[in-house]
Amino acid sequence: MVCSDGQEAVEQLQQSRFNLVITDLRMPRMDGMALLRWILGNQPTIPVIMLTAFGTIEHAVDAIRTGAFDYICKPVTDLEQFDLSVNRALIHNQLLIENQSLKREISARYSFDQIVGPSVLMHRIFDLLATVAPTQANVLVQGETGTGKELVAHAIHFNSPRAHRPLVKVNCAALPEGLIESEMFGHDKGAFTGAIKTTKGKIEAAQGGSLLLDEISELPLNLQAKLLRVLQEREIQKVGSTETIKVDFRLIATTNIDLVSAAAEGRFRQDLFFRLNVIPIKLPSLDERREDIPALAFHFLRRLACLHNRPAERFAPEALSYLQQAPWPGNVRELENTIERAVVLSQGETIELRDFFIYDTPPVVEPKAVFINEPLADEESATLAQIEKRYILAELKRQNGHRSRAAEALGISIRTLRNKLNEYRLEGEIVYK
Repeated sequence: MVCSDGQEAVEQLQQSRFNLVITDLRMPRMDGMALLRWILGNQPTIPVIMLTAFGTIEHAVDAIRTGAFDYICKPVTDLEQFDLSVNRALIHNQLLIENQSLKREISARYSFDQIVGPSVLMHRIFDLLATVAPTQANVLVQGETGTGKELVAHAIHFNSPRAHRPLVKVNCAALPEGLIESEMFGHDKGAFTGAIKTTKGKIEAAQGGSLLLDEISELPLNLQAKLLRVLQEREIQKVGSTETIKVDFRLIATTNIDLVSAAAEGRFRQDLFFRLNVIPIKLPSLDERREDIPALAFHFLRRLACLHNRPAERFAPEALSYLQQAPWPGNVRELENTIERAVVLSQGETIELRDFFIYDTPPVVEPKAVFINEPLADEESATLAQIEKRYILAELKRQNGHRSRAAEALGISIRTLRNKLNEYRLEGEIVYK
């Protein structure tokens, strides 16, 4: 497409998609610099090559500073150099488009919509995440293994002003012994045997972005003290160096243990806990949000069927009942893995109960509701276990299904209550509606 001036080029750019603009600097109505600024403001992935006469070379330099990809002096005599510049610009354009597409994919993957849960408990967490993500506050995400701590951490970063900067993840449980400090803070050349060059640590790599310390309770106590100083002073010192480096990052930490207890036992620094615990987010176990299982199941079904190119679209009633009743010690991760297995093994559009099992015999699932307001058939001859069950279910209903409050009212631990409810489900009963 050839245009007579910058204004005509803008009109064409608004109507069609282009991969490259080659423009003269001097043109009527709208000159090359004005066109360049319009492109940078409206279609920034399009590279601009500026053509300029020898006498206006200083203007070409200004164009490069403004954002032009390259400039070529007129008249164009070196066609090989011209072709090289055009090809480089086209490659640059393709990389920018792919980068934007990847960013959109990541943003969609880690949006709050990907954290599924219609329960009241999860809606409170969604509200908290939406409030916390745009801030700079440190966040401590707590929960059992498989509850989605890492997904929440990613969502916080990619919905924050730091989303365009790196999210650096550190698995504290897997840091190599003897090199932990170097991994976290970096090291200078010659700091120790094998240090053949100066290297950035994880903290410095997170500059401007977020640092995710996964299972932070696994950090050795001496490194906890150094991390505390970093959080206080916002500067680090590489191993083997006397120079301090200013750092700017947001800390997101996860743990599957009770850090208050760990601090009381001397396994975790109390002062570091206070520094981390600015915004605590406690993720419930799947048993505490069992009403979310159908929504989670269908979410995983749609995604995994697409991933594995399988026809599965729905669950047979007994398959869905099994998912709702089965104990899930591995929480959401175990549920997802179970559904992935079923999607791969299924032969049609409906996931059957047998698809969840490879070697074991599928259980007989005959769900029946327990109406806890009705008296037992024979109250006087009821066993202690029957009376206990009735009392537990009645309290659970009185608390609107909130397990923590029910356990407190019953005078038992939440773990004991979960175990009791799992027993009732394995008996083929849906223990609350």
